[in-house]
Amino acid sequence: MAHNLARLLRAGLHVTVNSDDPPYFGGYVNENYRQCAAALDLTAAELITLARNSITAAFLPEADKAAHLARIDAVVREAENPVAP
Repeated sequence: MAHNLARLLRAGLHVTVNSDDPPYFGGYVNENYRQCAAALDLTAAELITLARNSITAAFLPEADKAAHLARIDAVVREAENPVAP
């Protein structure tokens, strides 16, 4: 049976990708995103949603969440509109 992360995400549930004790279990969060994207055929938009979900689900003050979400949005804008050297 395939992992249900993509199905749940596409159904609109607030799912996240995380990393727990990477030195012991492997899989730092960036690698977890890469592996999920490859195994589940996630789109760039779905990966962005996962990243945003992780911030909104975090136990952080709202101001910190807003700052992190703004940074994600800025990175996405830069990727969509690269500045020529």
